[in-house]
Amino acid sequence: MRYELYYTASNQGRGEFVRLAFEETGADYVDVARLAGPGQGPEAVTRFIQDAGVQHPPFAQPFLKAGRLVIGQTANILLYLGPRLGLAPRAEGGRLWVHQLQLTVSDLLKEIQDTHHPVAHGLYFEEQKTEALTYTRHFLAERLPKYLGYFERVLGGAQGRAHMVGSSLSYADLSMFQLFEGLRFSFPQTMRRVEPAYPGLVALHDGIATRPNIAAYLKSARRIPFNDRGIFRHYPELESPEQ
Repeated sequence: MRYELYYTASNQGRGEFVRLAFEETGADYVDVARLAGPGQGPEAVTRFIQDAGVQHPPFAQPFLKAGRLVIGQTANILLYLGPRLGLAPRAEGGRLWVHQLQLTVSDLLKEIQDTHHPVAHGLYFEEQKTEALTYTRHFLAERLPKYLGYFERVLGGAQGRAHMVGSSLSYADLSMFQLFEGLRFSFPQTMRRVEPAYPGLVALHDGIATRPNIAAYLKSARRIPFNDRGIFRHYPELESPEQ
């Protein structure tokens, strides 16, 4: 099956968690928003969302078209893809556990996005900078350690497992890699300071980065660079050495 991923071409965002699953497994997929030609590209994504004839219309990007299925929400897409791409356990309990971890990642992503848009997504960062400074100070001091500490405990720390779930690679591992990549871009000072407290997660990230398919993807033009339009954004004023 050839999978069709519908997500913006302007940033990595939530769609990147799905792209990593495809790239790691060498799946046959097309990134619809990045296609060229009449009726292709970003307008094709918008047109699909607005199509009243879709039986199960997605609320927003990303969404996946797999044959006749249209699947929205990143965690839901990965729940579907995991067993099919060999990135989730076969047993139901294991699949639900990976899904639970991915949902927790989704919760964290919302809080990360709120560091630069705590008031309204329709306002520019400069219009809510005061609120962003307050929110980010608490996020870095309280919320981020809580999330990373949880994921480190799941992994088992420096002497723990090589993977988040069981003994095989899952999409939860790929998501941990992307999470660290994004946090290092957004909050480089904080991450340099706190990473020694999470040796298991650091080792997991570094191991994913050297996997052949992922390493090739990261060097390719298919990997959209981090920028100021996605979930992960770097605003130096949000971070200080004292935080």
